[in-house]
Amino acid sequence: MTATADAEAAANELTPLADYLGSVLRRLRALPPLDLDLTQAYGNVLAEDVVAPHAFPAFDQAAVDGYAARWEDISGAGRAAGGRAVRLNVVGDLGAASWRPVRLTPGSCFSVAAGAPLPVAADVVVPVEWTDQGMAAVEIYRTPKRGYGVRRAGEELPAGVLLARAGTYVSPALVAVFAATGIGHVVVRPSPRVVVVATGDELVDVGRGSQPGQVVDANSHALTAAAAEAGALAYRVGICDDDPEGLRGLLEDQTLRADLIITTGGTGTGPGDMVRRILSRREGGRAGPVAFTEVALYPGTALGFGTVGAEEVPVVCLPGDPGAALIGFEVLARPAIQLLAGAEPVFRPSVRAHLLETVSSPGGLREFRPAHVAERRGGGYTVQPLSGGPFTLSGLAEANGLLVLGERVTTAAAGSTVDVLLLDRRR
Repeated sequence: MTATADAEAAANELTPLADYLGSVLRRLRALPPLDLDLTQAYGNVLAEDVVAPHAFPAFDQAAVDGYAARWEDISGAGRAAGGRAVRLNVVGDLGAASWRPVRLTPGSCFSVAAGAPLPVAADVVVPVEWTDQGMAAVEIYRTPKRGYGVRRAGEELPAGVLLARAGTYVSPALVAVFAATGIGHVVVRPSPRVVVVATGDELVDVGRGSQPGQVVDANSHALTAAAAEAGALAYRVGICDDDPEGLRGLLEDQTLRADLIITTGGTGTGPGDMVRRILSRREGGRAGPVAFTEVALYPGTALGFGTVGAEEVPVVCLPGDPGAALIGFEVLARPAIQLLAGAEPVFRPSVRAHLLETVSSPGGLREFRPAHVAERRGGGYTVQPLSGGPFTLSGLAEANGLLVLGERVTTAAAGSTVDVLLLDRRR
């Protein structure tokens, strides 16, 4: 049997990534809904549809600073067109805090500030700069269109209109919409509490360089940041040695404050892979609480998923290599967080992009490779694979997308069209 045939045979024994993700995500449920004060709702996902109890604007109001008038009284103003200036009596001033109802009479107007209640019978607000800015009387030089500078009650959001559907992310602008229509509380899915644990006797904390037999723990810091970026309340527990009882005790303790636990390291089949050995161990004829699966994924084929503790808190077990751990997070842990949070969709957005460089990929595995995505001037996208492949942290740090190469792809030629997952582009 040739080496290529051996590789293909090994790949055929792996679980397709789509099948694996489907089996895992079907076991998860969104967290129970929670009624939150509006000031705390940002960043959460709505658990119920939200309907406006009141209209916005709540009353007819001025949209600009100027003079509220009747359009028929000023329709002849127009110095630029050879017309005459129109003169009106200013019978009062109205600010945003004015509350007494007032009415216009023919030939009169009110000086108004933006946001002030509109006088009855007013159907236009003349901007200050189109007048001589008079106080007792004002000369108007230009005639705006009827309705200019006026915001009618409910013209933007009438009472009873659907403001947002369940599953919508609560953004700052949506908070403003809720507040403006009189909503003080909303029912949301709480942000999942995610605990991150790095495992391995070789790990040492940050602040020093790696030495033979010692590896700086980059994973727990990176994965905690990734979980926070995904919308979770993320907690880094730190490093756990390869001690069976210590690991069991730590995970049991963390179930009290976690909706999801992420471990990194020890998912393989080597002599030092204690996470897999401990969490998959059969007890009393029953399978262990976590199943480890060889997935057709590159990098990092070995992934674990199950539950721990009496509360059956979900746990995701990712590889120890930093690049493989971050890719594993994107593929498995991030969708799990989104699902727990009630977000839709759970996967990052993707685009089809024009590949700028020929790349090769291991057959039988779905590869996720760091890349830079750019929008083309004429429309569409281009994608440039970053050097070093998927295992390089520097490539992942520079990437704004992940180039996805399917299991049947061994070579993708420059000029071909490929799928790319879009990462957050905040820089």
